[in-house]
Amino acid sequence: MRRIVIAIGSTLTGLVLLFSWPTSLNRTVASTGTGSTAGTSTGTSSSAGTGTAAPAPTVESVTATYTGAAVSTRYGDVQVQITVTDGVITAADAIAYPNRDHQSQQISSWAVPALNDEVLATQNASIQMVSHATYTSKAYASSLQDALDQASL
Repeated sequence: MRRIVIAIGSTLTGLVLLFSWPTSLNRTVASTGTGSTAGTSTGTSSSAGTGTAAPAPTVESVTATYTGAAVSTRYGDVQVQITVTDGVITAADAIAYPNRDHQSQQISSWAVPALNDEVLATQNASIQMVSHATYTSKAYASSLQDALDQASL
């Protein structure tokens, strides 16, 4: 009788620990913005006595789109396309992802936007995997890395 009580108690303790274990590593990290320059001088000066400001030099921004290699998974291909403006990833889109059956469509409907957002937040291929979309996440990271290599980022 005593062994049964110990076995049941140990089983319950194990189940409580198992169900309290975190199941996702996706965490939102607050980013520190460094783009604000409110209240600082732009460095342009006006000519003495004329009162007119020198025209600011115009700088063209360079925007390019890179498409990573299609990576096959057991559920379908994953292919990522990124848009880079002046060395910064401004858009990331999965142009191919698993959608053969209803379950793949359902998983991709929330996993792909999460992966796209993660790329914009990290600006590299060190993205967090999406829980319950492991194959898609790994293939997405591989295709993303190929696109980043093409962009020399």
